[in-house]
Amino acid sequence: MNKYLRQLFTAVVALFVVLGLSSTILMAIRANELNNDSRNARSLYHQLGADRGAILASDGTVMAKSEPVNDAFKYQRVYSNGPLYAPVTGFFSISQTADRGLEASRSMLLNGEADSLVWQRAKAMLTGGSNQGASIETSIDPKLQQVAYDQLGSRDGAAVAIEVKTGRILAMVSTPSYDPNTLASHDAAAASKAYQDLAAQEDSPLINRVTSQLYPPGSTFKTIVASAALETGKYQPDTQIPAGAAYTLPGTATQLPNAESQADGTNGQITLQDAIAWSSNTAFAQLGVALGADTVSDMATKLGFGSTITIDGSDSTGTPMKATASTFPSDPTPDRLALASIGQGDTTATPLQMAMVAQAIANDGKLMHPTIVDRVRASDLTVLSQTKPQVMANAFSKDSADKLTSMMEQVVTKANPQLGIDGIQVAAKTGTAQIGVGNTSIDGWVIGFAPADDPQIAVAVMVHNTDLYGSFAAGPIMRAMIEEALQQ
Repeated sequence: MNKYLRQLFTAVVALFVVLGLSSTILMAIRANELNNDSRNARSLYHQLGADRGAILASDGTVMAKSEPVNDAFKYQRVYSNGPLYAPVTGFFSISQTADRGLEASRSMLLNGEADSLVWQRAKAMLTGGSNQGASIETSIDPKLQQVAYDQLGSRDGAAVAIEVKTGRILAMVSTPSYDPNTLASHDAAAASKAYQDLAAQEDSPLINRVTSQLYPPGSTFKTIVASAALETGKYQPDTQIPAGAAYTLPGTATQLPNAESQADGTNGQITLQDAIAWSSNTAFAQLGVALGADTVSDMATKLGFGSTITIDGSDSTGTPMKATASTFPSDPTPDRLALASIGQGDTTATPLQMAMVAQAIANDGKLMHPTIVDRVRASDLTVLSQTKPQVMANAFSKDSADKLTSMMEQVVTKANPQLGIDGIQVAAKTGTAQIGVGNTSIDGWVIGFAPADDPQIAVAVMVHNTDLYGSFAAGPIMRAMIEEALQQ
């Protein structure tokens, strides 16, 4: 081979190497970056042109689906009763990346691009058919979801129900809500304006209050302090503890009162059982200080405080659905510890977290990992994955759980009979958290479960910025949810 042919051969080989490297970089190394680039119209058309899988309730009710349309995107995402299910589904939009709900946490499965769907994609390619996404079957009970939504109405609040033995989320409602259909419009300008309008609203309808908003849990947190006390072995339901009509926070001149005279006890003393029933602030503030920050904090941590909780999905399926970490203060001063022990001050929680506390008490002290997807099916109905119950923590003993259950039953029978249900034993704990400048408003709470002797459902309800005690603002909503769940 002469000199010029060798040079030409070398140049051709070099060009092929450059071409191979550039193709590899574009097709593999930078694939995700390029696909997610907002300027990539091809990627946008590919996503919106996919036959995206359906999102279904536990009885098969369709919450979200894609319907064929005669436009450039081929399929239109449609949400049935959009505001009702928005906290569960999230949204899929031409103008905004899906970043919440199942549209985000199971995005790769819904659009048919997940690794587990490789054979379905190959089959579609070989047969000339369309690549269909997987369907997501959730644990949501449509009737229970509707009851919770109707009960909350126009109020700012959240309601969540969990199946006690499994951790399956049966209802997840956040109000005010929004209609994902407005964000799914194929008119980019209209979709973008709809999102901007929602994002600008003061009442933040896009936020899922069940998982993504922290509130002072008020007296519902007393169940955690009580469980910590019982676990020490030094306290029983009939143990007398300090109470009184008022308690001066340590190192301050601030007086902490009770809302009910029954919470004062007798001669400055009250039983642990009555302190729960009558929600004694003075008793639990002093009990928290006596137990110490480490003891209370350890129990809160076992029940999920301090950790972000993944409800659904993984990085391989999309953007995981997570609950914001609830908080209990680290190394608080005695006065701050007293306030934190009654669910005020530096203690904050999501409604999901407090539903999990109720679930653990109802489940003999075993905290279950919350889930919202039961199974995933390919378009040929093959089951790709099935969710199994998973214990998140053994927070406390069955003995402590049984005692807490008995104490929480008296919250209903002794102090709040309006929360009772004929023929069903209900265990509950109400909460009234003072909020706003000068404590001028209230976050009304209730957590509970039923039947107390064989728990099936655990519930948490929070009504934000109300003027009613938790027993009256949130209590009736919990009662209606339990009635609906147990009549089926």
